[in-house]
Amino acid sequence: GGHAAIVAKIERAEALVDIENIVAATDVIMVARGDLGVEMGDAALPPIQKRLISLARQKNHITIIATQMMESMIENPIPTRAEVFDVANAVLDGTDAVMLSGETAVGKNPIKTLAAVDRVCLQAEQEREIRVSRHRIDSHFERIDEAIAMAAMYTANHLDVKAIVALTDSGATPLWMSRISSGIPIFALTRHQKTVQRLTLYRGVYPLQIAVEHNDHALMNKEMVSELLRRGVVSDGDIVIITKGDLETQGSTNALKIVTVGNMVEPV
Repeated sequence: GGHAAIVAKIERAEALVDIENIVAATDVIMVARGDLGVEMGDAALPPIQKRLISLARQKNHITIIATQMMESMIENPIPTRAEVFDVANAVLDGTDAVMLSGETAVGKNPIKTLAAVDRVCLQAEQEREIRVSRHRIDSHFERIDEAIAMAAMYTANHLDVKAIVALTDSGATPLWMSRISSGIPIFALTRHQKTVQRLTLYRGVYPLQIAVEHNDHALMNKEMVSELLRRGVVSDGDIVIITKGDLETQGSTNALKIVTVGNMVEPV
């Protein structure tokens, strides 16, 4: 069987009536605010957007917010303040992605629009109020890999961690991690190109394709931290969390390790 993800476009009032089952049956939800606003009324859209983002995060799913994010930039070189607030609020609400349509498809300023969205998203992500999640602290987990992912995020939010490294095949562990806000970058290292492509939508996750040519765990830890050093993400003395499974088999993250950069590799 295939591994294609399903994106459910939410644009009808009927969808909201059965939204929990729709979210459960899909991988990603796209909040199409144009048609949804026609059906529900413009004043109803903000709380609907917040509710859908929150529901998707609780169910370990991805959210895309779409329609008129920077509509005025189809003609104008700078966004309105209202558009800046709109994009920022989507980020503050917890969305994984915001989508442009007419702004880049037929607009006069596609590059400037992308730059504006990028600037607003990055700034919004620095807001301290959204950097630590409280939900799921008391949850019960039946899967070992999910418990490891949650333990990593709990540790990251209570320790001065600079980065998280998740060695993954399917991308499930970094997905669970990304549902818990921390403001700490999650580097998902995988040998599969399809997993890299899937991971690009996950909030706060930076996918990297690597070649796993041995089953030496200590050496793999050094190689992963060395890659972060090479990219300038960490420096000597920084704390890094590493999660991974058995290198001999695929899947099933079952280990968490906390390392200090410099104690295991020489800075490069």
